[in-house]
Amino acid sequence: MSVTNETSVAVIGLGTMGHGIVQAFAVGGYPVRGFDEQPGSRSSAVERIAGNLEQLTEAGLIEEAAVPDVLGRITVCDTLEETVAGAGFVTEAAWEDLAVKQELFGKLEALVSTETILASNSSSFKISETARDLDHPERAVVTHWFNPPHVIPVVEVVGGERTSEATVTTAVEMLEGIGKMAVRVDKELTGFLVNRVQVAMMREIWDLLDRGVATAAEIDRAIRGSMGLRLAALGPLAIGDYAGWDIATATFENLVQDMRGDTEIPGRIRQLVEDGQLGAKTGQGLFSYPAEELPGQLARRDADYLALVRLLHGGSAADGGPA
Repeated sequence: MSVTNETSVAVIGLGTMGHGIVQAFAVGGYPVRGFDEQPGSRSSAVERIAGNLEQLTEAGLIEEAAVPDVLGRITVCDTLEETVAGAGFVTEAAWEDLAVKQELFGKLEALVSTETILASNSSSFKISETARDLDHPERAVVTHWFNPPHVIPVVEVVGGERTSEATVTTAVEMLEGIGKMAVRVDKELTGFLVNRVQVAMMREIWDLLDRGVATAAEIDRAIRGSMGLRLAALGPLAIGDYAGWDIATATFENLVQDMRGDTEIPGRIRQLVEDGQLGAKTGQGLFSYPAEELPGQLARRDADYLALVRLLHGGSAADGGPA
């Protein structure tokens, strides 16, 4: 199971995640075909990618002269069949619904070679579940990208009970080859690695907000200027090494009994969802996103991310552990 830059990549789903995944592979030199069931997503995909590429050139992460070649490697197709024909690597970026992903994988298997790798961009579902009904589950793997996928370096790579070593190795090599930080997760768990840590952190943060310990703005400001800065530079386990595990364990024991440990969503966050205040996508969440200001807000967000990527990762992958 080998993949080269001549191998065609197919991405199914061109929404928030999919168009950025298309872009990342195209920047990495692969010919990429993309498909989405929604005509609007298909028609706007190249324009959105071009806008992303403009940000990358402004950040100095890609040469402006390279942009036409990148866009030239991208084809948006009108059918699933056309998209995956001859593809060596197919990744789905469909709605996070297990039944939807299982059905899509079934369709894909009927359309591609037995050697074609089928990757799922699920943020929580095990590939053993998504690929449960495949005749060839050995070529199925999770490649979990993070939003925005053309900016955030890490992609988690997670095999399942029946995934072959060759499939996992090839996925890691492909992602590293396009400049991503491919993190191999050796044990298949719901939510993999990063999202499990993220959900544990969010449970406590949401509880602090719900209890009125600080405002949303102050909570964000506190985290950005302390642990957020240290995590971006080192990672949590290296931070523990530098702090000393005697201090870290004492702090844990002093706090853990007083911290939230249940599985209920706090009232403040649940109310946001019930009121339809879902964040940037609806114009209002804990903060406001007026329609006329949202493009600028998103551009500033991505510019800040890109500045950090360039500073901490040189624009591509980086190793873990202390510097």
